[in-house]
Amino acid sequence: MKAMLALVLVMYSGAAAAQGAAPAEATAPRASKPPTVGGKPLVQVKPRNVAAAKQKHQSVAEKLQACLEIEDGTKGRLDCYDAIFPPKPNPKAPAAKAVADCRFTKEEDERLTCFNGFAEKIPKF
Repeated sequence: MKAMLALVLVMYSGAAAAQGAAPAEATAPRASKPPTVGGKPLVQVKPRNVAAAKQKHQSVAEKLQACLEIEDGTKGRLDCYDAIFPPKPNPKAPAAKAVADCRFTKEEDERLTCFNGFAEKIPKF
């Protein structure tokens, strides 16, 4: 009878100890793991800036016309054109046949005049 009581005590104490220990995943802080749905992490969607998105999708002609709004003959207008077509000076550059050819002109004044000539010919939208 004493052996039976000792056996029951050992069995119940083992079962109680197993129930008392929490799994390692349950004890980890939740802040360290991102929330998931179906085993995949949640994705947060941020609102788009509509004005910035519009500027990204402007055509080259629209960008050139926007440069025309900057005062003529200034470094600001040339910088605007150079942002569209980065300069690649070439001392043996032929006459510009297209607006993209203006970037090969070495002198800033000549490059600005070249860009202005093409940008002013673009019909208004």
